[in-house]
Amino acid sequence: MNIASVRRPIIPPTPPRAPDDMSFFGRIAVIRQNMIATWGQRAYEEDVIKGRFFLRNSFILNRPDAIRHVLLSNYENYSRTPAGIRMLRPVLGEGLLIAEGHSWTFQRRTLAPAFTPRATANLVPHMTAVLDETIAKLDTQTGAPVDLREIMQRMTLEIAGRTMFSFGMDRHGATLRNFVMEYGERLGRPYLLDMLLPVSWPTPMDRARARFRKRWTEFVATLIAERRKMGKKDGAPPRDLFDLMDEARDPETGKGFSDEQLVDEVATMILAGHETTATALFWALYLLALDPDTQEEVASETRGEHLDSMADIDRQKFTRAVMDETMRLYPPAFLVARAAREKDNAAGIEIGKGDIIMIAPWLLHRHEKLWDQPNAFIPKRFMSKEAPDRFAYLPFGAGPRVCVGAPFAQAESVLALARLIGAFRVELADRVPVIPHGVVTTQPDRSPLFSITRR
Repeated sequence: MNIASVRRPIIPPTPPRAPDDMSFFGRIAVIRQNMIATWGQRAYEEDVIKGRFFLRNSFILNRPDAIRHVLLSNYENYSRTPAGIRMLRPVLGEGLLIAEGHSWTFQRRTLAPAFTPRATANLVPHMTAVLDETIAKLDTQTGAPVDLREIMQRMTLEIAGRTMFSFGMDRHGATLRNFVMEYGERLGRPYLLDMLLPVSWPTPMDRARARFRKRWTEFVATLIAERRKMGKKDGAPPRDLFDLMDEARDPETGKGFSDEQLVDEVATMILAGHETTATALFWALYLLALDPDTQEEVASETRGEHLDSMADIDRQKFTRAVMDETMRLYPPAFLVARAAREKDNAAGIEIGKGDIIMIAPWLLHRHEKLWDQPNAFIPKRFMSKEAPDRFAYLPFGAGPRVCVGAPFAQAESVLALARLIGAFRVELADRVPVIPHGVVTTQPDRSPLFSITRR
């Protein structure tokens, strides 16, 4: 894609690229801290990187046709890796994000109606109410340094709580944030034995994860019990995601979720939804603080808009492009790893049974053959008539396993960014570069302080 620009675009900071001679154990050590820092220059230039990973062939795929094959044409041949299952199952259980086979098919068919654009539109009032409260709180903090990362986490958690349960997270928010921090800082990181041993062989870290899972599922069950006490009038339309999920039935069998399954689905939606959206909004605010001219374009687009409906959100074309470009540069899911169940040929690439396939949105979105000025922040590339290849841009995945909550996340992030930048001018209080770290999601290495002023 050729992008014409009248001014030099900003290039946000990134980790240095790995040296070609990085040792195996050096790479393993870096993986635990920042997977992004294990990739060298070749990974940003070549179509396919073939290597070895614990006696198995491994492939990094940067070719959209090969990615299409793995994620769409023959997706049933590729399952999550043992390390991926180990790190996600304790927090997501057997929920949609990691389910396989018939279980995944049942969950996907059953949940899909709850996340259509029409269903999302009915949840927008919950989002706007939380945004009104967040802006009112930020009004009291103008002129002083603020931690917008923490504020985005609190805001998206509150939106998750209200859209899921129709109640605020004042009493539960701190507990939920502690669970997220505890898991992300220690249990959600890959360890050597996680990658060496099959899932059926528990590692010492698996035992710690199992203890975490017991406490975590008990907490989610208390939220569900509290919501059930609120009840629902017979014949009344669903008022939140919980109503939609509780009433959801498989269109083929008429079967709904068991209580245990509902715990895993609610955990998946709250955790995956609020954390990834908060991170994406943080990066968008960081980029706009680095690029005041683009920030002013967002503010100009929102000026005079009420922004309280899906129709209002849909009109924010430039703000949507800013979010699209943010998720290109900082994809929340920076890596998708799969293991081949059987041998395959992916667009000419011979893959053996058990081989590891890595599709890294971080690399794909910055690949020098696929993007013009790949490391630059240029939102208008997403307003071009020449759209990127569907399998070169994967912020929400692709194929049958594309993120079911994508319409909700897109509406929430565009609405939030438009309202926040429409209300405040955002600047960085310090100029120390913020470096992205790939651990569970694409996180900043620190929480910089911002200064905000009312427009």
